[in-house]
Amino acid sequence: RVLAQVEVTFSNSMIEAFWRSLKHSWIFLHTLDNFTALGRLIEFYVTAHNEVMPHSAFEGQTPDEMYFGTGGAVPAELASARKAAREERMKTNRAVACSVCFAEADSSALLLQRPRARMP
Repeated sequence: RVLAQVEVTFSNSMIEAFWRSLKHSWIFLHTLDNFTALGRLIEFYVTAHNEVMPHSAFEGQTPDEMYFGTGGAVPAELASARKAAREERMKTNRAVACSVCFAEADSSALLLQRPRARMP
């Protein structure tokens, strides 16, 4: 194995990940007829990447929101939305029961209601 850039304190990994994402998520999915089409696709993706697509490393903020400092409320809003969605899912799941669950609940209730025989 060869170790590259042993004493280098910076890395290209972030831009390499961006290019990989651009290629696999966008360019490879479209027909590239000419350089103009390629330029439009890249421009659209870069704009969407910076302005629209939230990133988990930024706690749901876009790169533009991080850079300009305009997305400070986003993490709290997402946490609140996650909590509300979880509560709604729990409420919905508790309200729904299948026939097997009803049968088990009925048999459990019958067992609890049945009088027990006493030993003489």
